[in-house]
Amino acid sequence: MTAVKSGWTRPGRGTTASSFSPRDHLQQAILPWWEDNAADDVHGGVLTCFSNAGVLESTDKYTWSQGRWAWLCAEIAADARLGILDADGAKWSRRAVQAAEFVRTHAVLEGGFTAFRTDQTGSPLPSGPNGELATSVFADLFAVLGLAGAAKEPGYPEPARSMASAAADDIMASALARIRSRNALTAPYPVRAGFSDLAGPMTLLHTGSELFKATRSEEARNAVAFALDQLFEGQGTEPMLQEGQWWEFRPDSIQDAESLLARHKTPGHLLECLWMLIHSQEAMGASATAIPHWLPGLALRALELGWDVECGGLFRYVDKDGGAPKGSLFGGDPYEDLVQSTWSTKLWWVHAEAMYATKLLARHYAGFGFDEWNSKITDYTLATFPNADGNEWTQIRDRQGEPLDKVVALPVKDPFHIARTLVFLNRLEKDDLHAAQ
Repeated sequence: MTAVKSGWTRPGRGTTASSFSPRDHLQQAILPWWEDNAADDVHGGVLTCFSNAGVLESTDKYTWSQGRWAWLCAEIAADARLGILDADGAKWSRRAVQAAEFVRTHAVLEGGFTAFRTDQTGSPLPSGPNGELATSVFADLFAVLGLAGAAKEPGYPEPARSMASAAADDIMASALARIRSRNALTAPYPVRAGFSDLAGPMTLLHTGSELFKATRSEEARNAVAFALDQLFEGQGTEPMLQEGQWWEFRPDSIQDAESLLARHKTPGHLLECLWMLIHSQEAMGASATAIPHWLPGLALRALELGWDVECGGLFRYVDKDGGAPKGSLFGGDPYEDLVQSTWSTKLWWVHAEAMYATKLLARHYAGFGFDEWNSKITDYTLATFPNADGNEWTQIRDRQGEPLDKVVALPVKDPFHIARTLVFLNRLEKDDLHAAQ
């Protein structure tokens, strides 16, 4: 068992882990903000181009967010039908279908690609340096996620449902082929030639597992199989995840092993990936690859590297030995610039994912201290990110936890990570309640 590090003081007062209700926070602070300010029930989908202060700056729609919104709406609708959320299930189901149809009819392009963004009504907008529409395999995979989520909705009419499932399979097969051949575009996180990224296989794993739950398609099964191979086997090279360490960017050449790209870690990504592995095993059933015995130790490594003992919270990026990322630079690489300029920021998604990952890991692995980590991370998160008026979170913060008016990836307010975490945490609470009865 690894002891939780101390040395920080929780900033401010408020709800703590011991009194926190994910259901109440979701229903009272998160969903109402998105319903009142962002849900586009006319055209479908969601508006996300808000500043960190919550000011709408554009009505452009990023497919990355639209697919995530469709999936989230479907999950809320499903939990409303089960009675574990107090929400209008029919309305959220309509939103899921509307958002999926927005993606299918406006963003899906020929060849299994999607437009990176559209205007509010759905006209695709150029996003690449030469006017390209499709610039990110992640946008493609999040479109798959949304189509898969909506495909489970009882109100999705035929033939649109079948067309959505077919589009999801086509996009998944195309995305898998591009990631396998290492020519996928990955905006806003460009991967330098000579490196492989963790984000590709982990996004394939999650979206493939969700698509498999919805349709049992062969394309979904193939995506998950490839993702697991990359994570644990490596197909002739080092796997992305190993006992005691992981690659965020794996170099092809040992000569690049001490570069900043190879040395840097993203603790929040690793924690997110680990809960995705557990979910994938549940989704895939008997065909799932066994989770290695060293997984909890890897989670602890990420937590220890990521925790800011001076100010509290988890860093966005760290060096493999802890602290600010370092290593040789190629120069002029936009991802190097991103790591160096934003490494110490405290971001909503990192902390939301860590809240859920540590809670889920505590359920699966007793005696490793994950309950302590969960309390510590939850206390910091609730004291730092939620707005004082109870409406949503100020998602981007500096190292000290103060609001930071800075774009750190897409110029959007994210509708996904916080709500997804709260949905999952609420399900864990309900499972615990049922087990105790």
